[in-house]
Amino acid sequence: MAKNIKKKFKPKKERDIAKEELKSLEDLPLVGGLFKGLGKFVELVEKVEEAGGEIKRKGEIKGKEGVRGIYGFSIRTGIGERPKIQTFGNIKTVKEKEKAKPEFKITETREPIVDVFDEKDHILVVVELPGINEREIKTSLKGDILILEAGGEEKRKYYKEILLPAKVDFEQKETNFKNGILEIKLKKI
Repeated sequence: MAKNIKKKFKPKKERDIAKEELKSLEDLPLVGGLFKGLGKFVELVEKVEEAGGEIKRKGEIKGKEGVRGIYGFSIRTGIGERPKIQTFGNIKTVKEKEKAKPEFKITETREPIVDVFDEKDHILVVVELPGINEREIKTSLKGDILILEAGGEEKRKYYKEILLPAKVDFEQKETNFKNGILEIKLKKI
């Protein structure tokens, strides 16, 4: 089994060569800080990859009129698996063709952290919804996309469109909500 794990990832020699190439770019003006940050991020991902587990980082900024912007990422892996990186928050990119630099806006609706597991006879969707009551959660299905909406008028609001890896019977779904974690079990067709 250990042989299979080593085959999935780049050999140590290749990683060392890539790190040296990044270090040589650190001397470029303005770019050096970016590459130093990327180097630290790559090292962090490698540590998660080797040990298995999860690392989350999040931050907050204050926008206009007291609106809070939440942003972050999660890196999750099992031992011997490739890392899965997922972003979350309520800061969205505004796409305008005329602008050279991308702009961002803070929305009231957050994007929750979601995990999708393709099991033998069902799809399991696990969603983190802190600060939400079960009666405030709405789900619907459009084709192979599960649409999740949660929140009230004065509370946190969440919205996410989740691409499902297989066709499911939405009418026979099973849900469980406890301590801000929603689990949806959808039977495959």
